[in-house]
Amino acid sequence: MKKLSVIAFGGNALLKDGQQGTIDEQEQNVYETCKQLLPMLKEGYDLVIGHGNGPQVGNVLLQHEAGNQLYGLPKQPIDFCVAETQGSIGFMIEQQLRNVLAENGIERDIVTIVTQVVVDKEDTAFSNPTKPVGPFYEKSKADKLAEENGWVFHEDPRKRGWRRVVASPSPLDIPNWRAVEKLAKEGSIVVTVGGGGIPAYIDKEGKMVGIDAVIDKDLASSLLANKIMADEFIILTDVPNVYINFGKKDQKKLERVSLSEVRQYLAEGHFSEGSMAPKVRACIKFIENGGRDAVISEASQICREDSGTVILP
Repeated sequence: MKKLSVIAFGGNALLKDGQQGTIDEQEQNVYETCKQLLPMLKEGYDLVIGHGNGPQVGNVLLQHEAGNQLYGLPKQPIDFCVAETQGSIGFMIEQQLRNVLAENGIERDIVTIVTQVVVDKEDTAFSNPTKPVGPFYEKSKADKLAEENGWVFHEDPRKRGWRRVVASPSPLDIPNWRAVEKLAKEGSIVVTVGGGGIPAYIDKEGKMVGIDAVIDKDLASSLLANKIMADEFIILTDVPNVYINFGKKDQKKLERVSLSEVRQYLAEGHFSEGSMAPKVRACIKFIENGGRDAVISEASQICREDSGTVILP
């Protein structure tokens, strides 16, 4: 039987440190990432691709702010901006993946689905924003923006600057997961839960209502992987492995680790929030809910034997 894999593209697959985020830069980055999927594509894997949108949704929010200040255009809420980036990033992934397939004589349909994800309106995340969005700033500029707009900023764990943070509630349900599963198992490559999905909650009348938040894309992709009973869940990031004691003399690369081991490392604080901790947490959830293999690695490493950090039951 063919394997069904859910792959979450990290921010590095779209935008690298030091880049401005031009369409040429982003398309080239996506193209290079998609090329790394070739061994899986040649083996006929069924693939579902999720992706982040932290830099992009932050930039779209700034564009709305500028349009409002300069031209009086109405600002749109975060969920609307997440939908915008789902469409634009999905378009880039679909286009560049089609180019990779064409260059290698592979015929597959690619479908991008704009996806809502249900959260709890009372999630404690709404009173404790942690999800980084937008560009990095020097502290003085971040302080000025915080004062002018009421935004919250946190320093980047890797000391690259200060970024705006917004609420990141836990994903509870993905209403169209059955359609994703059907399309994927019929051979289509599906791009979905972009940016963690468009956040929405169910009101007292049973209606879906958008809400200001950015859901973690790894947690949303993990939930989707469980719902469609994927064989493996892969998170692509900008490092080939997860480490404990990262950056210290006694740092240790994790290769194949058990669920109990990685739970202990997480509890001991080895993984920073806003960086590796959400990725590890997403893998833990996948395994806890019946998944078999969860992998965190760099795109160029994912199809090599004994590569990346593999978390096992």
